Amino acid sequence: MKALPYFHVDAFADAPFKGNQAAVMPLDEWLSDEAMQAIGAENNFAETAFYVPDETGAADYELRWYTPTHEVALCGHATLASGHVALSHSGSEHMTFRTRKAGILEVRRSESGYELALPVAHVEERAMPELMAALGASGTCYDAVAGVEETTIVLLDDEAAVRALEPDMRALEKIDRMAICTARGSETDIVSRVFVPAWGVPEDSVTGSAHAVLAPFWAEKLGKTQFTAHQASERGGLLDCRMDGERVWLGGPCVTVVQGVFRLPDQA
Repeated sequence: MKALPYFHVDAFADAPFKGNQAAVMPLDEWLSDEAMQAIGAENNFAETAFYVPDETGAADYELRWYTPTHEVALCGHATLASGHVALSHSGSEHMTFRTRKAGILEVRRSESGYELALPVAHVEERAMPELMAALGASGTCYDAVAGVEETTIVLLDDEAAVRALEPDMRALEKIDRMAICTARGSETDIVSRVFVPAWGVPEDSVTGSAHAVLAPFWAEKLGKTQFTAHQASERGGLLDCRMDGERVWLGGPCVTVVQGVFRLPDQA
């Protein structure tokens, strides 16, 4: 059996059982795609992050992410969790991660714990009646045109409308999109909920990649480049959002709740 290091991290959380769960597995070299997908399914978190030393020298590490059913192009909370693990075992103030589709991402220490830099994504208004019917909502859709894949912002009237959503998950499973439902917040500048059942995540707890889309969208509407966000999932999470050109910095703490060994069959 192969003994692989394993960390269970609650990201964007200042205490266990909050924020979003991620499994982080530092590796010396890549496992097969099939093995990493099987580990993602076994962990059954929104994301399992794997990273290896970057042999190209472009970054400190290469990074990939798996849901229980898919490899994804970008995951914010599991990148923050990976930075937390890497920085906790080094004397560095920041770490960089080279990814396959999202470029080089950076995590650094901050007053709130850590900051994660993600490339911003841009959206355009678009009618999406099937998505709105599956959400059971009335609002305006803005579909991503650059920066992320298959992602839609759904702007609702107020925070109460966001919190009251009860989507038809079976209908959403057939729509290959991340649906980010959002409105102005009462205690934070904005509030959101994120649904991705087509990717094996019915409702995500705290979604960094969603805020790479929300940050430029709301920066324009709010008329400011720095603001607070709350993702109103069952676990919930708070994020500090700050625009920096074509990057957005997302800030928050992380907590390691489990550290151990993942035992993988030699033939995997």
